[in-house]
Amino acid sequence: MTIRSQLLKGILEGCILAVIERQPVYGYELSMKLQSYGLEVSEGSIYPILLRLQKEKLINGKMEKSPNGPNRKYYYLSEEGTVALRDFQRHWEELKVPVDLILLGGVENE
Repeated sequence: MTIRSQLLKGILEGCILAVIERQPVYGYELSMKLQSYGLEVSEGSIYPILLRLQKEKLINGKMEKSPNGPNRKYYYLSEEGTVALRDFQRHWEELKVPVDLILLGGVENE
């Protein structure tokens, strides 16, 4: 597993929650949205995460009529999912700032 895929695996769940918070999506659409942000994620990687997030009650899935083709399962953020997303955002900021400082050669605290 590459460093990039290891890093992505750790943050993908939070990114998925953030996308779903903005707008309910179905699996393929979620994959396309993530790719539009530059995160190359296969559908095969997304569905197991969606299942896990549903089991953890962070998202809800609902079958809905598609404007073209068969019904699709759309995913919605639950209240628990909103809390989890806020936690992820807080933890991300706590990690991002010091990592950016280190990588960009910022000032050390002595």
